[in-house]
Amino acid sequence: MFVIKQPSKIIFGKNSVQEFLFPQDCLVITSRGAKSRGWLDKLDIKNLFLFDQVEPNPSLETTQKIISKFKNQAFSTVIGLGGGSSLDVAKFVAKELNKTKIMIPTTFGSGSEVTRISVLKVNNKKQSFHDDKLISNIAITDSSFLDTTPTTILKNSAIDACAQCTEAFDSKNGNVYTKFFCKKAFDILESALQEKNYDKLAYGSLLTGIGFGNSSTTLGHALSYVYSNEGYSHGHALAFTTQVAHKFNKSKFYERFKKIVEKLNFSPIKISTSLDEAAELILKDRKHLDNNPYLLSKIEIINLLNEINLFQRN
Repeated sequence: MFVIKQPSKIIFGKNSVQEFLFPQDCLVITSRGAKSRGWLDKLDIKNLFLFDQVEPNPSLETTQKIISKFKNQAFSTVIGLGGGSSLDVAKFVAKELNKTKIMIPTTFGSGSEVTRISVLKVNNKKQSFHDDKLISNIAITDSSFLDTTPTTILKNSAIDACAQCTEAFDSKNGNVYTKFFCKKAFDILESALQEKNYDKLAYGSLLTGIGFGNSSTTLGHALSYVYSNEGYSHGHALAFTTQVAHKFNKSKFYERFKKIVEKLNFSPIKISTSLDEAAELILKDRKHLDNNPYLLSKIEIINLLNEINLFQRN
């Protein structure tokens, strides 16, 4: 037996945000570039409340700041607009305030618009929160936002989606439904990157979110957080952590994933934290490790971190 959880309404299509009739009493949560990139103009919402200061790898304190500022304002709906960071903050705030959630990704990699997951920093360490109340009521996937996406963000988002669907395919918590979505998602993402048909990224990312959101990512994500804690973007870290995880797990996606990383030409990564300390932190991430196909010891994690460091000399 398995249970599938996703938004009750998913809207997909280029320029679909311009066709959607938004409520006029909304709190829009987004990042600093939203105005300059024309994102808010696409939504055409009158009299909105706006928080546009979401930082990369956001903290729990950011959600608390928003709640404190807007809790007494009259709005029915929280709209998350942006990359995974903005959506994760928006979902968490909406859950805490018991508001309707509309999630609109502008980068296509996190899949956050269709998952029950929010990743926030707690005491400067990334932590994933899992709760059915984090699932959005409406998810709108509109590839027109790709028109203003910088190349660096695009490739970080793409490898994030590739990591999520391939890790989730291998997850012990997977099932026939999630494996179908994850495999289809990777096929689409791989094709999009080979053909440079970036509109396909939006579709692949959506399928990825449905797939991994109902199973789980695994070792690659557990390894990645110690790099994100030191300032590497999530996708950049996953390019290497998921690659060594796939090798360890004997994943059928290892070679294909490796070729995508090479094609996207990511620079090497390295942490300053001692590998022993990093391994101790990774071992605490049971949400990811318990779903990994193979159990790991502390020394095996240290060896994987060492392997990532070897990319420095390749």
